[in-house]
Amino acid sequence: MPKQLVGNTTGWTNVAFGEVVRKINDKVDPWESGLERYVAGEHLDTDDLRIRRWGLIGDDYLGPAFHMRFKPGQVLYGSRRTYLRKVALADFEGITANTTYVLEPKDSDVLMPDLLPFIMQTGAFHAHSISRSKGSVNPYVNFSDIACFEFMLPPIQEQPRLVEVLTAARSSVERLLSLLEATRIAQTATFQTLVSGNDAKTIKLGDLMTTAPRNGYSPVAAPNPTGHWVLALSAIFQWGYRSGQLKPVAPSAESTAALIRKGDLVVSRSNTRDLVGLPMVFPEDRSDVSYPDTMMRISVDPNEISREFLELCLRIPDCRRQVQSYAAGTSSSMLKINGTNLRKVEVPFISIENQRSILVEMTRFAAMRTDGEKRFNSAREFQNQLANEASILGAD
Repeated sequence: MPKQLVGNTTGWTNVAFGEVVRKINDKVDPWESGLERYVAGEHLDTDDLRIRRWGLIGDDYLGPAFHMRFKPGQVLYGSRRTYLRKVALADFEGITANTTYVLEPKDSDVLMPDLLPFIMQTGAFHAHSISRSKGSVNPYVNFSDIACFEFMLPPIQEQPRLVEVLTAARSSVERLLSLLEATRIAQTATFQTLVSGNDAKTIKLGDLMTTAPRNGYSPVAAPNPTGHWVLALSAIFQWGYRSGQLKPVAPSAESTAALIRKGDLVVSRSNTRDLVGLPMVFPEDRSDVSYPDTMMRISVDPNEISREFLELCLRIPDCRRQVQSYAAGTSSSMLKINGTNLRKVEVPFISIENQRSILVEMTRFAAMRTDGEKRFNSAREFQNQLANEASILGAD
């Protein structure tokens, strides 16, 4: 435990989560509420306290479950698939579904509102919530199940200092994330400029495919490691592949048929508007991972087009706009694109020699990304360490 942060723990009290935190049930009619934004589960990101995406109430169909009002300063918690660790601090007012819990301290003189999200980011809290989740296909946890989570709460007079340190660590993570995003934008712009300078022509993606796009397989997640894994949907993001986003599954003929190998190109078939159709080339040399049915594998002739080059093509703004225009769904917060429409997307095409030359130019961005991600992951790990070891100690 970092003594410079915690100091003397005299006066810290062992409390149950439900003794100091309440679940808000502020039910409203979204159409009569005067509110503009709603937040669905897919808008919340794993291990990210900030809400970066949302939907507009007037534009989308909302099911009957979307009737819970939340306000700035309250905490949203995804009660479905708790292993995704979705905790977010609201900085605007909106509507969410009843499967996303709206939480706040019962008494701000006992628990500072700004400390609550850090409590819920601890490994101890997530382990407790996951262990008490019910169901196999779409596991969920009741508030009564997390209400019995016990932890050590510091006296209120010590909490501001802890919040200050934890907030500073979070700000460092946010700055590094912004730097990574700026690097990604610069890479995309540079790539597009280099391609345009090589007299690129456009070609339909379907004309480059050697076989039809093939969906993966999504078996029920196993409660314990099995030696075989399936990629989570979160394995694809704006940069491409995000490591560690795996769920254990029982091996089967279907999962074996959906094995993903190093160098395979897949795209997100079902996702939010920002992420649907995003590509990634799988970089890991292993044979124990399958891709899910929310992704499609794209097969091309490597002598005609590099999969790494095609991956970059599918991230440029023009291709993204095409994909988003073809994506459909009952709500713009979760869209799908099928193989037929994906084949219609027009991508830039140049000779394989020029592709390879451009990919060499892109290696410097890959190095910047690797360095930036190391710094980002280290900062986030440090933030989690502070919450886990310094301020909040799980007691169950």
